[in-house]
Amino acid sequence: MEVAAAEKLALEKGFSNVSHLDVSTMELLDEVRAMCSANTCGQYGKNWACPPACGELEECRARISRFREGILVQTVGDIEDSLDFEAMMEIEAEHKAHFMEAAEELRKEFPELLAIGAGCCTICAKCAYPDGPCRFPDKRVSSLEAYGIVVSELCKKNNLAYYYGADKIAYTSCFLLK
Repeated sequence: MEVAAAEKLALEKGFSNVSHLDVSTMELLDEVRAMCSANTCGQYGKNWACPPACGELEECRARISRFREGILVQTVGDIEDSLDFEAMMEIEAEHKAHFMEAAEELRKEFPELLAIGAGCCTICAKCAYPDGPCRFPDKRVSSLEAYGIVVSELCKKNNLAYYYGADKIAYTSCFLLK
């Protein structure tokens, strides 16, 4: 399967937008990772896919360095305003469902696929971290932010919009293909 076919599959799975991803544009920053330790999302130290459990940035760089290209995928949805958390959560859940379906299909053609998502891993209702091993290490998904990536910059460098207006929200993830 070529990257173009992967892009087509992603659109068929329901993503709003898909773009080719040049892996060399993925800049992993300590400053972004440091924001995780502020624990504003409540997952720091509580999820195998989040810091510190997902590994140091050098480990993340090593994982990414095995790839040259991939695809960025995005789900864009309507919100009433910046406080419409119900719609935001629905759109995020939709994005994650499309993401997991696409990952399953893409792994058939790209067995070494690296899927990097939006938000924390939600495969399990309650993560086993730190008391036990990850139940699904082959399906676990860290976020772009956990990898230290500024999502808006990654989108810009790969010709994908990030902001669609005050009445929209976009969730962005990627699949690295080999």
